[in-house]
Amino acid sequence: MIKNIQLLIELIHLKQTGSSQQISEMLKVSERMVYKYIAILKTEFNAPMKYDRVNKTYFFEEKGKINLNWQKENEDDQGQN
Repeated sequence: MIKNIQLLIELIHLKQTGSSQQISEMLKVSERMVYKYIAILKTEFNAPMKYDRVNKTYFFEEKGKINLNWQKENEDDQGQN
């Protein structure tokens, strides 16, 4: 699931998602699952995204990024929590 969400994020940044049906075919999941992924991005990650009906793609309304990868802390940062 995380890899699919990461791929969806990349496609959104590139403005090349296509319709929800096309996304479901690319990710090999149901269209309902695509809508769940989109809901997760909007609600859990506060991603400001919309669908462009003319260009048939999802897009982020603002510049930014969602990072779902592990990031090692610097030694200087470890004692500050």
